[in-house]
Amino acid sequence: MNIVAFTPISGPYTAARYSRFSEHFTGCNLTLVELGKISTIYPWEPQSNNVPYKRYILSANPSEEQLLFVLYKNIFITLNRVQPDVVVICGYGLRGMLIALLWSLYKKKFTILLSETKENDSSRYFIKEIFKKLIVSKFDSALVGGEVHKRYLIELGMKPESIFLGYDVVGNDSFNPCQKKDYNSPYSDPYFLVVSRFVSKKNLPFLIDSYATYFKNFIGTPWHLCICGDGEIRPWLEKEISNFNLENFVHLPGFLQLDELIPYYLHAKCFIHASTCEQWGLVVNEAMASGLPVLVSDQCGCYEDLVLEGVNGFGFDPQNQTQLTMLMQKVSSGEVDLYQMGQASLQHIKKYSPDYFANGLMQAINYAVNISSV
Repeated sequence: MNIVAFTPISGPYTAARYSRFSEHFTGCNLTLVELGKISTIYPWEPQSNNVPYKRYILSANPSEEQLLFVLYKNIFITLNRVQPDVVVICGYGLRGMLIALLWSLYKKKFTILLSETKENDSSRYFIKEIFKKLIVSKFDSALVGGEVHKRYLIELGMKPESIFLGYDVVGNDSFNPCQKKDYNSPYSDPYFLVVSRFVSKKNLPFLIDSYATYFKNFIGTPWHLCICGDGEIRPWLEKEISNFNLENFVHLPGFLQLDELIPYYLHAKCFIHASTCEQWGLVVNEAMASGLPVLVSDQCGCYEDLVLEGVNGFGFDPQNQTQLTMLMQKVSSGEVDLYQMGQASLQHIKKYSPDYFANGLMQAINYAVNISSV
């Protein structure tokens, strides 16, 4: 079976997922088509070619900046060359993915949707939802991140039995806490860790304000706060940190590649993800795979599936500063067993591995192929 999967750019998550799929299902001839070699949104380093599947990179330019005509031509040429039986399409919001769907419909190929869209991602408009329902109806099956994403596809008209779970996973083994001794801690003091793009929906000003209140009121020695990442609101964050006189306690090491992030994960005490809107939040997977307790906004797509309340962490309202401040105090005061919470994270995230993705995608493919023969 020839399978072509589309992705905007091949990041470390993508490589881990499709490598495991190819290793498990050797009877499938997988080709990954990458719209661009780099991205303006995610500045990952280009991935190694040492993967067990074929790769086509359509352009050396960022995937977001390609001309529509050039994108259309490159996608059609590539698909006509490979002649897949199944086309795996990453969402329906990008032009390149819609072009791949158009080719698949014209050639009558099986189509699998990869989706992590949920109902409350943004304001919903009737006409736009009708258009989405039309698009979704053209897919034979889907692989989604979690239950909240499945519910939204059902609302858009997809049959429940055609939707499978396992999309949002990372390479858990890369973060194994057993390797902690191999990495020096970036800081000598205990710290909360955040890994995020510096954009408005990540809610970082709220996080810093919450930390400032925690720092001011904590009885004892407060933990530091490390926010890894970069982006357009960095100057504002630096100013906010300065206003609170927290320059020696809030650290901004910048954007780090995956291998550079590992020591930050392994030596942190607790992970925080405060987004007001998040389709999933793969950094929570990474934190849990590192054996960390997690504090996660209840607006994140992963919250329902990954956070076991009071067991491996806590959820919070990303508009409620008092709630997050109290949770920071709770986990850093000795009131909870951080080791046991971290072990619960490790145990729970085992399911959300590249194997989960590989099996889920194969289930979606088998459903699409078998239902057509009924």
